[in-house]
Amino acid sequence: MARKVPEINGGPMADIAFLLLIFFLVATTMDIDTGITRKLPPLPEDQPERDDEPKIKERNVFEILINSNDRLLVEGDAMNISELREAAKEFIANPYDKKDLPEKETKEIPFFGDVDVTKGIISLQNDRGTSYGMYIKVQNELTAAYRELRDQKAMRKFGKKYKDLDDKKKKAIQEIYPQKISEAEPKNIGGN
Repeated sequence: MARKVPEINGGPMADIAFLLLIFFLVATTMDIDTGITRKLPPLPEDQPERDDEPKIKERNVFEILINSNDRLLVEGDAMNISELREAAKEFIANPYDKKDLPEKETKEIPFFGDVDVTKGIISLQNDRGTSYGMYIKVQNELTAAYRELRDQKAMRKFGKKYKDLDDKKKKAIQEIYPQKISEAEPKNIGGN
């Protein structure tokens, strides 16, 4: 006589699998990608280009190129990432009104009165082979340059850091140091 193997009840298996699935969904941490906060310019209206539009003078553009080897070329010269912040700050502020740095125009700004504001624009272009890490490092240095200049202005005028000011005072300092970073479409700047 053959022995009969008892059947195993498989009903609770689905419940156990479901509970394990819920456990792993709740217990697992998800990496959240962080991005760069930028306000994009508005879409251009369909207007033909005019010849009488003002051109941006070369002295008002701070050109930064990043090649596929993650090397910086700033204003035509090789530069280390650790030097970029100070170079950007000097360009943005033009504290000594140098002729090779951006022009300034006088604007009336709340809380400050008449202030000379530079017309400088930072132009950033990277190679298609530039690493994401290097791109973020450059963006961080440029953002830090603006932040430090804004903090210095806020401390001198209001005795507080820029981030601790109310919105009206922040806006006034933003008018003095407007963050103007222009990014061109990536190209093959430095080869492979």
